[in-house]
Amino acid sequence: EVHLVESGGGLVQPGGSLRLSCAASGFPFGNYDMNWVRQTPGKAPEWVSTIEAGYGNTHYLDSVKGRFTISRDNTKSMLYLQMNNLRPEDTALYYCSTDYNLRTLRGQGTQVTVSS
Repeated sequence: EVHLVESGGGLVQPGGSLRLSCAASGFPFGNYDMNWVRQTPGKAPEWVSTIEAGYGNTHYLDSVKGRFTISRDNTKSMLYLQMNNLRPEDTALYYCSTDYNLRTLRGQGTQVTVSS
């Protein structure tokens, strides 16, 4: 059975940092592009970042470029998102996702709240 489990969220002041983790299981993690997506109540999900399989090329939402870094450890089937210089507008439920067997899989998410 496929599982994606996020952790690492919390309450942080503006300018602070958090590192999110996503533990994957049940599929060949290293063969799949992985994404971070965020969502706030009443709004559509917003793609944040992707790291490709293979060479690990990365892609970012413009508003997080230079502040967030996505990475992966294929030996541990782990995905990460290092978030620095956090802003109140980064407040959201963050979840990892991938497209596997013609369906989009996602975890339950981890809440990030940026507030003073």
